[in-house]
Amino acid sequence: MAGKNRERRERIKKGVRKKITGTTERPRLSVFRSNRGIYAQIIDDSTGTTLVASSTVELGEKAGLNIANSKAVGKMIAEKSAAAGVLTVVFDRNGYLYHGNIKALAEGAREGGLKF
Repeated sequence: MAGKNRERRERIKKGVRKKITGTTERPRLSVFRSNRGIYAQIIDDSTGTTLVASSTVELGEKAGLNIANSKAVGKMIAEKSAAAGVLTVVFDRNGYLYHGNIKALAEGAREGGLKF
């Protein structure tokens, strides 16, 4: 079953990435979720560089994947991006449903001051 889910997510991801690209003025906020944590990057696709990154790994050794930690990662990425001079982004949910941890990360980033 895991193979079918992965293939489905890859297909959705390709469809999303056709429509969403990060520019220098408005980079892409890409999210990756694993069983152990959640990771966020702000990427400028025109140069192919990661401007800012944040994850649950930065929260500490025992930080796992839950709603509170996802929201904290969203706030962290917003603070780091403000320090880097990025205020508006395009949200790339990376094929995941906008629900649960993905939604919490997005809400945390909005609370932190990111606009998307």
